[in-house]
Amino acid sequence: MAMELMKMPQLGESVTEGTISKWLVKPGDHVTKYDPLAEVMTDKVNAEVPSSFTGIIKELKADENQTLAVGEVICSIEVEAAKTDNDNAGHAVSHSEENVDAPVTRDVQQAAEPSRKARYSPAVLKLSQEHGIDLSKVKGTGNEGRITRKDLLKLVESGDLPKADEPSVISDSAPEEIAPQVSRQTSPVTNVPTAAGDKELPVTGIRKAIASNMLKSKHEIPHAWTMVEVDASNMVKLRDNLKSDFKQKEGYNLTYFAFFVKAVAQALTEFPELNSMWAGEKIIQKKEINISIAVATEDALFVPVIKNADEKSIKGIAREIQELASKVKAGKLRAEDMQGGTFTVNNTGSFGSVQSMGIINHPQAAILQVETIVKRPVVINDMIAVRDMVNLCLSLDHRVLDGLVCGRFLARVKEIIEKISKDNTSIY
Repeated sequence: MAMELMKMPQLGESVTEGTISKWLVKPGDHVTKYDPLAEVMTDKVNAEVPSSFTGIIKELKADENQTLAVGEVICSIEVEAAKTDNDNAGHAVSHSEENVDAPVTRDVQQAAEPSRKARYSPAVLKLSQEHGIDLSKVKGTGNEGRITRKDLLKLVESGDLPKADEPSVISDSAPEEIAPQVSRQTSPVTNVPTAAGDKELPVTGIRKAIASNMLKSKHEIPHAWTMVEVDASNMVKLRDNLKSDFKQKEGYNLTYFAFFVKAVAQALTEFPELNSMWAGEKIIQKKEINISIAVATEDALFVPVIKNADEKSIKGIAREIQELASKVKAGKLRAEDMQGGTFTVNNTGSFGSVQSMGIINHPQAAILQVETIVKRPVVINDMIAVRDMVNLCLSLDHRVLDGLVCGRFLARVKEIIEKISKDNTSIY
């Protein structure tokens, strides 16, 4: 018999951890390859993790509602050696959980002199931040003295947590080698006073992941912001004239948002600079135009993707918006539905917002907020008229983009929207 370890998979771009929301197996169960083992929740998707092996579940390494870093072991499976598939050879790992380290990302690794510098897995950093543990004062039991998640859990259980203001008593590492790493990655636990009647709500795995991604975006990306005012009167008139027949014929709604997504996709073909990503020493200008759209639930925000939006009609985009929103609400969004986005369009107007500054969806370079369409008096040819007006607000990564190209891009989106009419616009 051979023992194989299943690890937390990466369920989407930039995803670093997942939460076991529900186990679908228990120790002693027999599973075949591709059988679902657990339901996992991230900030981007809810998905089932399939087994890579056929065998008997020996041990579940995590509890339900426990968050694990990508690459951490979630369970062990006893497999008959003769039945181990050749394609599983690459998945075989050490039988010891202590020797399994989650991937060390660029954000938490000091590349120079790896033998001398401290390296911490995302799970270790997360625990240290939650409990205010000074990692420079912890002696690791992992490979080459690395600090493991189990080391920190033992400290938490004992209640003897080394804090930043305490003398170092258990560290064998040189403080000057580790202190710079800790100062960048750890932060003190916020103490919030509570009073009678206050309600404490647990932070779910998905909310932690959203918070982590938002902090990453704001810390890494120098945000800038600009806005244009658009006269959407002709678009509103066309859509309102078509919506009833469209719903009866197609079975789903023709929304204003579909028109805006189509206009953005068209403008991106003319200004591909906005369809780019920052990659350290270079900027990657993406060929495909894949529009991420924000879909909110009661307690989370998901960002599914409309692939090749520039090649789709307004009808096709409206259908995908409806299908993706339905998947989010039903909890059936797949990992592939969340991947490949190159630019985000957010329908903040659905909440009545008239002006907002979006946080860029890392690693993209920009996000456009489509605000509420409001009837307002405007001056046209020295006369006052009531028009359907909307604000389009663009947040941009100033490492990748400058105001000139973004201004031209917004002007083009404005032009496309304002030229929509019955005579020159087809929704099919």
